[in-house]
Amino acid sequence: MALILYAILLGIWGGVQFFRRRAISAGFRSSYVLMIGLLAIQGLLGVGLLLGQRQPREILHVVYGIFAIVFLPGVYFYAGRGPRDREAAFMAASCWIVAIAFARGFATG
Repeated sequence: MALILYAILLGIWGGVQFFRRRAISAGFRSSYVLMIGLLAIQGLLGVGLLLGQRQPREILHVVYGIFAIVFLPGVYFYAGRGPRDREAAFMAASCWIVAIAFARGFATG
């Protein structure tokens, strides 16, 4: 639940920067990377549970986790090579997409 709220807050922050036509700040970038790190830790805990013979109730948890851990760094590196207003749009949109995926995973179980 905490990652859902974190992603929503970053989505709002990045969206505001985009609509103001400003580049995202170093604080936003570091917060985005922190979200990737927290997601990786959560994923490692999930892998530990799987290895401990605890089967997930829904395979969607695994699918959404793999999606997010590939998608977020991909957007980070892709958006960083373009114009700064595009970077804000892509990174804010990626936060909203991942927040929806996290919420969907949370709702399934």
